[in-house]
Amino acid sequence: MEQKTAGIHHVTAFVRHAQATVDFYSGVLGLRMVKKTINFDAPEVYHLYFGNEAGSPGTIITFFPWVTSRQGRIGGGQVGITTYVVPSGSLEFWKTRFEKFNVPMTLATRFGESLVQVSDPDGLRLELVEREEGPASKWEFGGVPADKAIKGFGGAVLFSTAPERTASVLTKVMGMEEIARDEEFIRFQATGDLGNLIDVNATAMEPGVGGAGTVHHIAWRAKDDEDHARWRSLVESGGFHPTPIIDRQYFNAIYFREEGGILFEIATDPPGFAHDESVETMGEKLMLPEWFEAHRAQIVEGLPPIEVRVLEGDRS
Repeated sequence: MEQKTAGIHHVTAFVRHAQATVDFYSGVLGLRMVKKTINFDAPEVYHLYFGNEAGSPGTIITFFPWVTSRQGRIGGGQVGITTYVVPSGSLEFWKTRFEKFNVPMTLATRFGESLVQVSDPDGLRLELVEREEGPASKWEFGGVPADKAIKGFGGAVLFSTAPERTASVLTKVMGMEEIARDEEFIRFQATGDLGNLIDVNATAMEPGVGGAGTVHHIAWRAKDDEDHARWRSLVESGGFHPTPIIDRQYFNAIYFREEGGILFEIATDPPGFAHDESVETMGEKLMLPEWFEAHRAQIVEGLPPIEVRVLEGDRS
């Protein structure tokens, strides 16, 4: 059976300030903070997850807010732009919203689609695009009503140091189809209806530098544990060196670096974010894996307080 990913599972990035990140992604973009936990490898640092009302695969962006992080430089070997999809007819709403919150924006087009491009407080590059496909979000927060809310990922723009090699991985390993090409980008399509359109630069880019304002990795969807095991075998047979399967509490993961320098993860859709707390209360409490519970007081003391809040511009 040929392996084909449905598209993006999640995107994980580095930032500096936890509250500024919460204010931008929940306060300005209207996303739900679906999980507040820690970096399992560095428990003094939050791991924050934002997505739709259910924390569905294809909607989740996650952050490690590290106040002492160096500033990164976006470039080859990274996700250059994370694309969000919004309902048809809602881009004007988002332009007005970005103006209200003094978020600089650029208008662009790619493969005939109109894009509104912005950066978050640390410089991470994002863009919004209108599309019909993909389920509507049911989440509304602050000044973002559900009928204008971000559905999830539209896809991503991958900045590769070796575009044709990255293209080969997307088609021969991840099972995507090349559907368009011009002088600047090559476009690939996955099988899902969110996070399914991936653009790769057509000309090699100089490597970027990791740090605040850059993406650490992009994760692709696996249906379940059985599918995940097949993915690992496929990646290994393709000449890559995937990690062992790692339990990330909310999904299982493997990682490998493709030849254009970008760190890929493949993550399982289950068990999801509601297996250790209810859907209604997701994101409210600091959730720790059981091996850190004995150190909860010490961990909490070392983390800066954060809150999801309606911003002043939406209270007036």
